[in-house]
This record gives sequence, C-alpha cells and structure tokens, in this order.
Amino acid sequence: MLFNSYAFIFIFLPITFMLYFYLNHKRLTEAGKGLLVFSSLFFYSWWNIAYLPIILTSMLFNYLLGNTLAKASSRFSKKSVLFFGIVVNISLLGYFKYADFLIKNYNFLFNSNAELLHLALPLAISFFTFQQISYLVDSYRKETKEYDFLNYALFVTFFPQLIAGPIVHHKEMMPQFAKVKNKVINYHNIAMGIFIFSMGLFKKVIIADTFATWATAGFDVATTLNLFEAWATSLSYTFQLYFDFSGYTDMAIGAALLFNIKLPTNFNSPYKAKDIQDFWRRWHITLSRFLRDYIYIPLGGNRKGSVRTYANLMATFIIGGIWHGAGWTFVFWGFLHGFALVVHRAWNNLGFKLWGWLAWFITFNFLNITWVFFRAKNWDDATKVLDSMFSLNNVILPKALESKLEFLKAYSVDFGYFGVNIGAKLDSIIWLIAAFITVLLFRNSSEQLSRFKLNYTTAIFTAIMLLAGIISLNKVSEFLYFNF
Repeated sequence: MLFNSYAFIFIFLPITFMLYFYLNHKRLTEAGKGLLVFSSLFFYSWWNIAYLPIILTSMLFNYLLGNTLAKASSRFSKKSVLFFGIVVNISLLGYFKYADFLIKNYNFLFNSNAELLHLALPLAISFFTFQQISYLVDSYRKETKEYDFLNYALFVTFFPQLIAGPIVHHKEMMPQFAKVKNKVINYHNIAMGIFIFSMGLFKKVIIADTFATWATAGFDVATTLNLFEAWATSLSYTFQLYFDFSGYTDMAIGAALLFNIKLPTNFNSPYKAKDIQDFWRRWHITLSRFLRDYIYIPLGGNRKGSVRTYANLMATFIIGGIWHGAGWTFVFWGFLHGFALVVHRAWNNLGFKLWGWLAWFITFNFLNITWVFFRAKNWDDATKVLDSMFSLNNVILPKALESKLEFLKAYSVDFGYFGVNIGAKLDSIIWLIAAFITVLLFRNSSEQLSRFKLNYTTAIFTAIMLLAGIISLNKVSEFLYFNF
C-alpha cells in the first residue's frame, strides 16, 4: 500500500488510528499493540501476500536469536551465535537480491549459460534486514532488554517506517511504545503529523513526480541527448531522488506522529553540504548511522592509522553501494563516495581549505554526477548521459536566439528545440531554478516541524499542500527507495 494513495489516506490510516486509540481507551493496551502489528503486516502484504511468510520467519528467527544473545549463559559462544545470525540474515538478503546478479557475473566470467532465478525482491527486505542485524549486535553487546515477541514484532513492522525507513533503533522506539501517555490521543501531535505528512505528500506527487518525467525520458527513453538535455536529465534525477525520499520520510514521520511515535530525522538539507562528509551527515542519516556503527567502527574506524582508516571508509561505502542495488553501477557509486571521503580526509589532514561557495559547488556537482551511476540501469545509460554532459559538440540553443548568435554556428552550435529528446520546455528550467532555491534557501521539513505552531497560517498552508497532493493522486507512483 502506498502512502500516496486514496486507500491509505482515506481508509487504512484513519481506521487503524481510530481502532488503536479505542482499544487503548478501553485499557486493552496489548490488543492495541496487536492491532498495530496486524495492521502493519496487512499494509506490508498489500502488494503481494507471498512476502508475508518471509518477514514473519525473519522476525521469529531474529527474536529467538536476540534472546539467546541477551541471556547470561548459552550452550554456544555468543560470538558464534552472532556470526550465525548475521550470516543467515545476509544470506536471506543475498539470495533474493543478489542471486541473479551473481549468476550473470558467473556466466560472463566463465562463458557459461546458467539460468537466472528471476526472483521477486521481497518488499523492504534491505531495511528490515539491517534493522534486525543491528538488534542482534546490540543484544550481543547486552544493550537490549527482554522484549516479548509482540513488542519485537511492533519494533520491526511498525508500518510508517517498515517499507523504506528511517532505519530505526530499538532503544529509540521501544520506550515510546511503552509510554502510557503515548496511548492517549494527542491533538498537538495529530496537527504536527498532518502538517508534515502533507508536506511529504506535496514533495512526492507535485515535485518529485514532475522531475521524474524528464529524468525517466533522459535515462530510459532518449537514445541521444544534447548538452542541455543531459544536464536537465541528471539534475532532474538529483532533485527527484531528494524530494521523493525526503517526501517519503516526511510522510512516515507524520503518520507515526498520529500514534504519538517520533521517528528519527533522516534528512537535514543535504544539498547544502560543503563537503562529502557533511553530506553523509545530512543525507539518509539513519543509514549513515548504521554504516558507521555496525560496519565502519567494527572494521576499526579511524583507530588503526591512516591507511587502515582509508581502507575502512572504502569498504563501508562499497558495502553501502551494494546494499542499494545489485549492479556494478551501484558498486561504482559506492566506490566513488568512499574515494571522495578518503580524499576529503586526506585534504583536511593536510590543512587545506576552500572558499565556502567553491566547496559547495564542487560537492553538489560531484553528487549530481555520481547520482547518474545510481540511477542508470546499465553502463551504457550512464555513459550516454555523462558523455553528453561534458561534450561541446551537441550544444543547441533556443531558436529565438539564432539571429543574434548566428556566429556560434561556426563552433558547432545549433539552434532549435533544445529539449525535444526529454520532452522539456521552458518549464523545466523554471522547475530546476525553483528546486535550487527551495533546497538551498528555505528551512527543511524537520526545521519547519521543530518550529510548528498551530495557527491559521499553518492550517491554511497544510490544507493547500494536502489538497494539492490529493488532487494529484491520479496515477500509481511508487517511491524510489521501494526498489532498494
């Protein structure tokens, strides 16, 4: 079930909300938890009920293993139990997500003809796998408490964050579910929840889906691109991804607030970053936290010298790239970000500094270029866009300028409809300029939420965003991170 659907907004969410607080009002708190778990599993299996046994089996396995790790004594060493749990989780993820990728590479290397499995990727498997691995590690470290299976199931399946995050931590979620005051309707939280949910809906269906038109045309449809079209394609995806995923996160945070649950912040104006390290402190913050706490630091972090630190950074971000998708373009994207972090750390160690505007310009363009590999379905699509972005042999200017700039024809400049291959007109330039202004000059949604006050201004603003979003729900439009 999509957040941006009539079924979710007008049926699932209000019914779940009313039943949950009705049960809590009757002091049936365990039944209320059970309702949330049942509703979340229904929400999850809406796409394909075949996914349901996978997540249920995964939850039961990790719950039992987590309890084993949390006990004072066990038949097996805790390290071996933890290792077994991590291997099983990664194997499950690897089987569904990477089996065909490995078979393709095996066929290529050994010139064989092994058949692909064509497995359907279970929804949210990347997210709930990471979330449960972190739970096992924390149980090994004795940082978890004894939870019954209902509480654990609620931690894993809570529908606002189940499909695409934020990747939550048990210690920031379980106490909230246990608080007595959170089981009573809080009208201020409802107002804030509707406010940020409406903002996320607007981001997704108005802004992200508009940029998706040009990004999809440039990457998947057009066979050739001129200079303007290539930059419009890459920038359109850069903004589509931001407004799509931050929009999803806003909607998740808003839906959770209706139930008096505060999910962690996942975005903090990442395109304002002036270096790559700052970007990863602002972009998909909960994923960055997981990569740092459960991969980078266990590998040794920065405690074993510069060379080992650089190797750990590279390994962490290559793993992060693979986590996003089964393809060499994702691996290369992770490699580029790891290499950029290595360069950034070395640059800082040498004491060099850049002007603020130049640092931002370099960082943003690095992000925009590397997103090309993140979006492209294959190397050919990536090189098609990148070659055109940096080629001066395919410059086309508007026909209206031909009479004044005719001398440029001697330098291979043509005049005509410069966005024909991606269906872009003057409006695409306006949208790109507006997107730059929005992400660079305005407060982000988290900042807006922290300053939220219920008054006529916020009520009207919320109503406009919500109405505009609902009116635009005229087609099925999945969130980008559903594919990861």
